[in-house]
Amino acid sequence: MFDKVLIANRGEIALRIHRACREMGIQTVAVHSTADSDAMHVRLADESVCIGPPPARDSYLNIPSILSAATIAGVDAIHPGYGFLSENARFAEAVEAHGFTFIGPTAEHIRMMGDKIVAKQTAQELGLPLVPGSPGPVGSLGEVVELGEKIGWPVLIKAVAGGGGRGMKVVNSPDEAAEAFSLARAEAKAAFSNDSVYLEKYLGAPRHIEIQVLGDGRGEGVHLGERDCSLQRRHQKVLEEAPSPALNAEQRAKIGELAAAAVRKLKYRGAGTMEFLFQDGEFYFIEMNTRLQVEHPITEAVTGIDLVREQIRIAAGGPLALSQKDIQFHGHAIECRVNAENPETFTPSPGKVIDYHPPGGLGVRVDSGLYAGYSIPPFYDSMVAKLIVSGPSRNECLMRLRRSLEEFVIGGIETTIPLHQKIIQQQEFIDGEYNIHWLEKLVGLKK
Repeated sequence: MFDKVLIANRGEIALRIHRACREMGIQTVAVHSTADSDAMHVRLADESVCIGPPPARDSYLNIPSILSAATIAGVDAIHPGYGFLSENARFAEAVEAHGFTFIGPTAEHIRMMGDKIVAKQTAQELGLPLVPGSPGPVGSLGEVVELGEKIGWPVLIKAVAGGGGRGMKVVNSPDEAAEAFSLARAEAKAAFSNDSVYLEKYLGAPRHIEIQVLGDGRGEGVHLGERDCSLQRRHQKVLEEAPSPALNAEQRAKIGELAAAAVRKLKYRGAGTMEFLFQDGEFYFIEMNTRLQVEHPITEAVTGIDLVREQIRIAAGGPLALSQKDIQFHGHAIECRVNAENPETFTPSPGKVIDYHPPGGLGVRVDSGLYAGYSIPPFYDSMVAKLIVSGPSRNECLMRLRRSLEEFVIGGIETTIPLHQKIIQQQEFIDGEYNIHWLEKLVGLKK
């Protein structure tokens, strides 16, 4: 087992990793920008190293600075968390080349799944169902129109190197193709330095279902059930729940085993997530995230398995702790992402936290680095807390969530807590009858 781990991240996920390490008897090293010198994970870590000024490109995305910090601190391994460098194959390679262990999958698998075309081709070889679309990048407007006529309008143009909705355009007819194709390529170029795009059939009202997987890197792999991530705004997840209210036992078992079998065939190492669209009883693979997910706590709540601990154990060379038959699912869990934003306009609201009172009680967990007096910097993602509630049934979980949101106080800034209160009062949400477009209609946004 490792003696010392460097956490190459910030905020609540850095604190989450620190806690798992400390419970395993592992010392932690926090890295931070000058804007994060007072962050909670920096205060609690055994050691901390400043790696640069506030902009992420000069600090949390600065590979030489992070490796220098690891060398100075004498760590055994580096945990990337999520975001930043967590799915950067070059970073994973550099970590290993400098004699540290990367707590995550191999650079080969990160690179494979980071290229959306290669990921789809790999998924097809692994026997996963795909959304109908182009076999590779589309290079001309003529190809877009030809494929649109073949698979049926509307279609979705997506960036090969994309994510987060950037470089993604819906095309309803041939008349819209030219503008959408041009805009998608321009956005992809600006966001990812790669203007390659591909085409998929646009599904009108799907659910977003993802399967949590673990692999030991030697051919053993399991799934830990599904999460429903359909509540999204501009392709960013807002609220997630496990299990999905849309699946029956047969569908759940089928897609779980397909994902676990894929992990075994790949000889995938560590934690990962297979993401699918689900519509009319059919699943369609869209991508694999080769990292820990923001929403991993709801899987922990229904399985009782510490995913960060398992990541660390596997990276240290340990076997999978459980076989598939040992994994049991209990009750229901929901996570609300709380952002420092206006709940109606979604304008960022960084600033000083005057009051902070997280909810508590049975089945309530809050992952956050906030404290009274902390100043939220304006340089990073606006998510400042995750509220996770669990209960024996979905109905009890909803009641607990309502009570917890009422208790949650973050004073001095605006947050999206009122948005979550609005969501859980809607009858469609209470009934579990929603899809990936439902939330945007609720808050008055166009698709």
